[in-house]
Amino acid sequence: MTDSVDERNARADTIVYIVDDNSGVRHSLSLLLQSAGLNTVSCDSVQAFFDGYDSSRPGCLILDIRMPKMGGLELQKKLAEENIHLPTIIITGHADVLLAVRAMKAGAFEFFEKPFNDQLLLDSVLLAIDKSAEIFLAQREYVDFHDRVELLSAREREVMDLLVRGQGAKEIAAALGISSKTVDVHRGNILRKIQVRSVPELILLTVKHSGPLFSPE
Repeated sequence: MTDSVDERNARADTIVYIVDDNSGVRHSLSLLLQSAGLNTVSCDSVQAFFDGYDSSRPGCLILDIRMPKMGGLELQKKLAEENIHLPTIIITGHADVLLAVRAMKAGAFEFFEKPFNDQLLLDSVLLAIDKSAEIFLAQREYVDFHDRVELLSAREREVMDLLVRGQGAKEIAAALGISSKTVDVHRGNILRKIQVRSVPELILLTVKHSGPLFSPE
């Protein structure tokens, strides 16, 4: 199936990081991915990856599970510690299949045993970067929402918390010791600052973004 123009445009902003100490593997993977219109960053070490990582753009990571100094499993742990949520595709030799299975259990997106099929790998990369774009958008929406919440005054935040719990103006007024008219003024300010049109929309947005910044599922 041919990708849509929107899909190609979205993928143009992504980066595929290739982390492998074998220059030949890095070169061949770069050519394969670039032939599909993808941006690549080639890294000969874990440190080179961290030096070149761009947190402002979604993407994915192709990783050799055996690397000098820090292997694939250790890198996965480091990524989690650094709050970097890149779908990771593991490249492994036959002897490392059990390690690859461990990597999958630790959250890797997919793994391929050498020699791998180029088209299958490319298909997996496209799925991974689409997943990354979804994660990236969710993170950005989460941050944007909480940035808008920070614009509220302390009283507006109190009113918002009660609105989200389903309380009406009279109940909020009684709970906070203010008039219903004042509650209405605060409600208007809250909707304007949060950039929503109604209290039900505010509730939906609050529920959506009330959990942790990132959840794998």
